[in-house]
Amino acid sequence: MLIRATIIWAVILVLAILNGVLREAVLFPSFGMQTGFIVSGIILCCMIFAIAYVSISWIASDSPKQQLLVGFLWLALTLSFEFSFGLSRGLSLDEILSAYSFRDGNLWPLVLLLTFFAPLLAAKAKARSKP
Repeated sequence: MLIRATIIWAVILVLAILNGVLREAVLFPSFGMQTGFIVSGIILCCMIFAIAYVSISWIASDSPKQQLLVGFLWLALTLSFEFSFGLSRGLSLDEILSAYSFRDGNLWPLVLLLTFFAPLLAAKAKARSKP
């Protein structure tokens, strides 16, 4: 289960990076920083939930406890990546932590919250959609 969950997280990571490229190249120049952050955050949340919804059966997390474990894994991997990448770019801890606020319309804290709960919410949504 955890290996499959890690594979799915890698897909989320690639899409999150592409979302960041879209934000920097298109959304910020077209809409400004605040609206760009908001639109980018909404897009990323939708992608994370959609990936969780499509993959939750394959991950084989059959209980809410397991689904929260997958969410915790995704959150831990995300935070590890963000801090490692930021530090490798020479950013200070204060610079890295500045992304963890709602300043300028940044929805990153909500993205992290959804990352944790996405497997559980996706499993519940999938169960409700079955006849």
